[in-house]
Amino acid sequence: MELTKARLNLSVVYSALAGYFLGAEQIGFWPIMALALGGYLVVGAANGFNQVIERDRDALMDRTKNRPLPSGRLKVSEAMISSSIMAVVGLFLLYTINPLTVGFGAFALFVYVLIYTPLKAHGPIAVFVGAFPGAIPALLGWVAATNDFDIEPGTLFAIQFLWQFSHFWAIAWIADDDYKKANYVLLPSGKRDTKSALQIVLYTFFIIPVSLLPAFGLSGGLSLSVVGVIITALLGLFFMYFALKLYRERSIPAARKLMFYSIVYLPLLQLLLVIDKFI
Repeated sequence: MELTKARLNLSVVYSALAGYFLGAEQIGFWPIMALALGGYLVVGAANGFNQVIERDRDALMDRTKNRPLPSGRLKVSEAMISSSIMAVVGLFLLYTINPLTVGFGAFALFVYVLIYTPLKAHGPIAVFVGAFPGAIPALLGWVAATNDFDIEPGTLFAIQFLWQFSHFWAIAWIADDDYKKANYVLLPSGKRDTKSALQIVLYTFFIIPVSLLPAFGLSGGLSLSVVGVIITALLGLFFMYFALKLYRERSIPAARKLMFYSIVYLPLLQLLLVIDKFI
């Protein structure tokens, strides 16, 4: 459970299932099960490999020093074997849905482990690269339901891609001192300042129009009712409020509020899109 970062992983599975329900014309039991379990295993493998690579740096930070590897509760060989099994089984389960699904799953795994994880030691560029595999889940769900990649999963990808900057940089703002113990510099300017806060505001702003694209017929089969538009806009404005609050205050408490709201925002928006489709 700790190696796969279960709570974080379940939020990824949630996004994938939301994407599936948005794309599916008929709900199939096996695709849902294969997507949920396969997705969990692939993300769990990515998290496991990530912890193997970062185990020495994790030992230096308060937030990660009690993870299974730096604490010595798990051997590197055990983590590698477990993660490898999860990767193989997870990708096989995604393959049983359709080839496009396993392709995106494999892409996310590859980029997260072999590009994003090593890049974390080289500065904020890692956040941009990591946003690509991090934005795959809802897209993956749509592709699993339709075996097709078009503007709809592209829109879902764009929403989750932009969301990650506000979410991750809020975390980085809170944990900046701890990150620097391991020589991680992940805020856009490298420190808690106006430039970093402005970047957060800009990415948060762009989430609002992108999330409203379905209302204007600009995202294919995705759509929003009038009520859906109002709620989506309100969710985005609240997001913007917390981002601006961080910009004004440039404080850890303001960053923490933004982080907590970002955790709520994405699942609420995805749930709204699903409810709007069926109701």
